[in-house]
Amino acid sequence: MLSIVVTPIGNLGDITYRAVETLRNADAVYCEDTRHTAVLFARYDIRTPMRVYEKFGEARTAEKIVGELKEGKDIALVSDAGTPLVSDPGAVLVKALMREGLGYTVVGSGCAAVSALVLSGLDSTAFCFVGFLPEKKADRRRRLDKFRSLEATLIFYVAPHDLKETEAYLFAELGAREAALVREISKLHEEVIRFRLGALPEDVTVKGEMALVVEGAKAAEDMLALTPEEHYAKYIESGMDEKEAMKATARDRGVSKSEIYALIKKK
Repeated sequence: MLSIVVTPIGNLGDITYRAVETLRNADAVYCEDTRHTAVLFARYDIRTPMRVYEKFGEARTAEKIVGELKEGKDIALVSDAGTPLVSDPGAVLVKALMREGLGYTVVGSGCAAVSALVLSGLDSTAFCFVGFLPEKKADRRRRLDKFRSLEATLIFYVAPHDLKETEAYLFAELGAREAALVREISKLHEEVIRFRLGALPEDVTVKGEMALVVEGAKAAEDMLALTPEEHYAKYIESGMDEKEAMKATARDRGVSKSEIYALIKKK
């Protein structure tokens, strides 16, 4: 399995026990600069082989790592300091893992929002922490209005008993954007469920601490560059049934559901 390991941003004493243990037990550790990571390894007597994660050859490196993971190896990824993927390499690798259906985890982060962002697999170039939405409708709308048009990925905290209502509200307000529900971060039953708003799986476990990560506005608007038929097909691929996919496509494009129905059934 791949472990994305958070390393100290300054004082080397800030690393967690679990992070050190993960680095020691990995079959290989990929890093930006082996000379930089060697200082950390020397401090904690970590003797795992280091390999360079090529910043300008990410696709090639990602392919190699995927191959190693399929062989059953445990691989760790670190950046020079802090969290990989957050203004550091790793995004291409995560996308490759998602395509192959391979899981990964984050080790050593003290921030649930950042861990959820990395685990979601959504764009980590820019992101905004929204937190819990207010209970009152007017306050909730005012809070969301500050973020709805941003191109940045949005990170929400959600209480288990509010999950389905919050997801439905976000679908109604933001449309069928890509999303990921991340629960029980770093715990035994850590889970990541990727879906589109409006298509939250019925059998989702409504339990434990949760973060809901939602793609930004521009990524969602890219759907409008597709033909209506392609737009509809994207929703079907994401797991929506035909009725919901037509409804979501019509909503996104500002047309009636019957108009989308006519286009789809014409094929």
